[in-house]
Amino acid sequence: MEVTQKLEVQITKEYKDRLFRLVFGEKEDLLALYNAVNESAYSNPEQLAIVTLENMLYLKMKNDISFLIGDILNLYEHQSTLNPNMPVRGFLYFAETYQKYLMKHKYRLYGKKLIPLPRPKFVVFYNGLEEQPDRVELKMSDAFPPASDAGEPCLECRAIMLNINAGHNMEIMKKCRKLEEYSIFVARIRRYQNEGNDIGEAVDHAVDDCIREGVLEELLRSQREE
Repeated sequence: MEVTQKLEVQITKEYKDRLFRLVFGEKEDLLALYNAVNESAYSNPEQLAIVTLENMLYLKMKNDISFLIGDILNLYEHQSTLNPNMPVRGFLYFAETYQKYLMKHKYRLYGKKLIPLPRPKFVVFYNGLEEQPDRVELKMSDAFPPASDAGEPCLECRAIMLNINAGHNMEIMKKCRKLEEYSIFVARIRRYQNEGNDIGEAVDHAVDDCIREGVLEELLRSQREE
């Protein structure tokens, strides 16, 4: 019984993470999400450059979605469970991404000229089962011991956690239909699980419903066999 339960949790997490990346895999949809979160009005998807870390060869880690727009380096992570260590993870992701950025532009760290860096912004999209407010700020400094004679720590990384469960952050949902549809799909799966269906049956019923109702219809039709 314990093995079955662990496997089910793993499958549930994978479908949410994978679907989140699929939903916002196109620049146009990612730009709409960025505009909704930041109350901005960018209209040209080509202004956005995706720099997501992939788990290949020598790369130590991967992340959900990261991209540059203007002078902002954005890191977007999906979380189906509460994790107070997200700022630490974000710090490591940013370090890896900045390293790639420096190499790409052939900047010299030991030169006398100040290297221009894009400003980092970290957003966590949470849709776990534990009740949370619409918006929470997580800080890496919360993991450090209380302030001592050494003063404030020299490192910090902040993550804004947005609750994207149904009924939360309605203004952002109104501005980004794909995010709202993602939230509807996940809520529908949970409803079927609460009715006694296993995860496979719940996903199958939710896919049927959402295709019929025009929720993520094109994406779900293309992924149906998987």
